[in-house]
Amino acid sequence: MPQCVREKVDLALKSQRQHTITVLSCLLAVQDAFGHIPEECIDQIAKFTRSTVNDVWGVITFYTNFSVEPPGEHILEVCWGTTCHILGAMDIAKTVLEEIGLKNEGTSLDGQVTVRFNTCLGACANAPVVSVDHKLEGRMTPDQAKIILGKIKNVVAEELDVER
Repeated sequence: MPQCVREKVDLALKSQRQHTITVLSCLLAVQDAFGHIPEECIDQIAKFTRSTVNDVWGVITFYTNFSVEPPGEHILEVCWGTTCHILGAMDIAKTVLEEIGLKNEGTSLDGQVTVRFNTCLGACANAPVVSVDHKLEGRMTPDQAKIILGKIKNVVAEELDVER
C-alpha cells in the first residue's frame, strides 16, 4: 500500500472523537476519508482495533452502506423503503438503471454515477425519494429521474470541457 494511503488511513483512524473506538467506527472514518474502504486498508484497521481481518470483513459485508469499490463521481440513491416502494420507487429504479446502462446497483462504465438502493432515506413524507450526492429530491417520478441524470451528465461534460 502506498505510504500516502497508509497515512490517510492512519489519520482517519486516529482522528475519531468518540470514547469507544470500534471496527464499525473505524470503517465509517475510513469510508468518509476515501469514499469507500480500500481493500489494502483492511489489515491496518484490524491491527488498529485489535481485531482480526475476518472481523473487519464481517462488519463490511454485514452493512450494505460499506463499499470496497470506489464510487463514481456522483452517487444517486433510490429509496425503496415501504412508502417509496408503494409510491413508485421500483419504476424510478428501473428508469435510472436503464438510463445508466446497469442491470443492478453499481457504477456506470464511465465512472461518473454510482447507483445504490437504500432501504430508507428518512423522507417518507416526500416519497418517492432519491438522493443525489446526499441531496434529497422528493416526489420523484421516472421522468424527473431522467432529468436529474441528464443534469449529472451535463455537469460531467462541463467539467471535462473546463479541463481541456
